[in-house]
Amino acid sequence: VQKELDQAAEAVKGWAADPVIVNAVAAQNQKGPISGMDNAKWKSVRRSDALIKEFQSNDAAQWLKQKLDASQGLYSEAFLNANQGEKVAFVAKTSSYLHKGSAKFEKPFTTGQTWQGEPEFDESSQTHQIQISAPVLADGKPIGVLVVGVNLTKLAELSK
Repeated sequence: VQKELDQAAEAVKGWAADPVIVNAVAAQNQKGPISGMDNAKWKSVRRSDALIKEFQSNDAAQWLKQKLDASQGLYSEAFLNANQGEKVAFVAKTSSYLHKGSAKFEKPFTTGQTWQGEPEFDESSQTHQIQISAPVLADGKPIGVLVVGVNLTKLAELSK
C-alpha cells in the first residue's frame, strides 16, 4: 500500500507543477485571502453559494476535476492553497478555508517536500482516505500547496 501511496505522491507532485496550477496560485498570491474570511465563517457558507462555485469553476478547479475523474475513484478530493493557506481552487467545498498552521500545508510550504497524512474519514469527500500534499513551486520556491485525498478503499483494490 505504501508503494501505491508513493506513486500517488509522485503524481501529485506532477500535478502541482502544471502551469494551470502554478499560474492560479501565483494569481491568488497577488490578491491574498478573502477579507474577514476565517474557518468558522467558511463553515457557514453553503456549498451552493456563488463564492463556492467560483472556487469550483476556475481553470485550476476544472483541471483538478479532470484529474479526479480520470483516476476512476482513486483520488477522492483535491484542493489548492495559496501562500497564506487560503483556497485557490477545489473540486468540492473543503471543511476549512485556511490551512496555514496545519502539517498538510506547512511541511510542503516550508520544506518543499511532499507530506502524507494518516488514514482518516474525510467529511468533505465522505471517504476513508489519506491526504497527500505537494508544494506548488515557482523558480524553485514554494508559492502554494496542492492537497489530494487518496481513497483507501480504491487503493486497497489496486494493491491486491
